Amino acid sequence: MIAFLRLIGMVLIVELIFYLLIGIYVRSLRREELEEEWDRRHPERAGPSPERAEFVRRSMVGFSKTLQARLVGLVLVLPVVAIIVIIVIVNYN
Repeated sequence: MIAFLRLIGMVLIVELIFYLLIGIYVRSLRREELEEEWDRRHPERAGPSPERAEFVRRSMVGFSKTLQARLVGLVLVLPVVAIIVIIVIVNYN
């Protein structure tokens, strides 16, 4: 049982690292899309500006509630569930 808990602990640590990295990557992709959208809508004010930064900041507020952001959370859930299912199948069959 201790080995199982140690395995789950190590998997959770690795998952948290991947979760953070994937979360940062997905947010940066969304931020780039918003910056490109601003440049497309306002060609006369393209490039870094306080208005564009405010637009991106306001648009990113609700990003954590989107499906794309929630799917990143599956990085935490799926491996643990898969390990538990495999252990149960192997040990009880």
